[in-house]
Amino acid sequence: MAPYVEPPSTLTPAGVSHLFVQHGIKKHNDRYHSIFMKAFMAGAMLSFGGLLSEVLQGGAAGLTASNPGIVKVLGGFVFPVGLVMIVLQGQELLTSNMMIFPMAVATRSIPWWGLPLNWLIVFFGNLAGSLFFAAILTHYSGIVSVDPYATFIQTFALHKAAEPEWHQIFLRGIGCNWLVSVAVWQAAGARDTISKIFAIWIPIWIFVACGFDHVVANMFSVPLGIMFGADLTVSQYIRKSLIAAFLGNVVGALFVALPATYMYLGDYRAGGLRSAEDGEIVSSDDTAQSSLRIDNGDKKQG
Repeated sequence: MAPYVEPPSTLTPAGVSHLFVQHGIKKHNDRYHSIFMKAFMAGAMLSFGGLLSEVLQGGAAGLTASNPGIVKVLGGFVFPVGLVMIVLQGQELLTSNMMIFPMAVATRSIPWWGLPLNWLIVFFGNLAGSLFFAAILTHYSGIVSVDPYATFIQTFALHKAAEPEWHQIFLRGIGCNWLVSVAVWQAAGARDTISKIFAIWIPIWIFVACGFDHVVANMFSVPLGIMFGADLTVSQYIRKSLIAAFLGNVVGALFVALPATYMYLGDYRAGGLRSAEDGEIVSSDDTAQSSLRIDNGDKKQG
């Protein structure tokens, strides 16, 4: 009888790649209203992190005047709570699906039309959750209606959607979702909750502190600024920020998805690998365990 070998604490890159194909299949087969509700919740969860970051930065006017860099770093440090909640709850976030669905389509595990359909449903679900949180729980609740918070919220919205050029927001979107995809990838590879939290925290901290643009995070911060009277129209936000950040986030996700597909999924249907519908992950690392059964609730990522 072979001795028991403790499974590794982190999945191999090949194992994570196969896991994401499984997630793509499950997401594709999920009920549409369930996808929308999960996306709604994800928009709200991410907005919790966005609000906390704005409260910290807006309430540190004196520190901002003397040391703006440290305020950005601190604001970035608290923001990841949103993605942590999304991943641990198994909600639907558009930016992570921008990585997962191309991998599932490329391996022909789901039909091509599953990608735009999922993105469409999740986009509007994330938007609805973000707007609900911005309007009902933030604006109308009055929790940040006085200065310095109100002024900072207006300024922050202008900084995100009015001041940069279109191409700058697009490029910032690339940097953002490259890091978000890395965070989700690392969380998928981690086995325990604490490891998942740390795996998410560091890349998200970097993207927020550096000022990159996340299309869903901006669905909260920019409309909230408009609600507080920022000199910005909804049309301007959509044309300049929403579209540019969305496209940049797609490219950023592909920076992770395409190399992973090429390196680890080229033989997805060959070499004795089980079909994706069997719910198995097979690692290409000879030293790893031969297969791992997916737990739908424990492993599902946002």
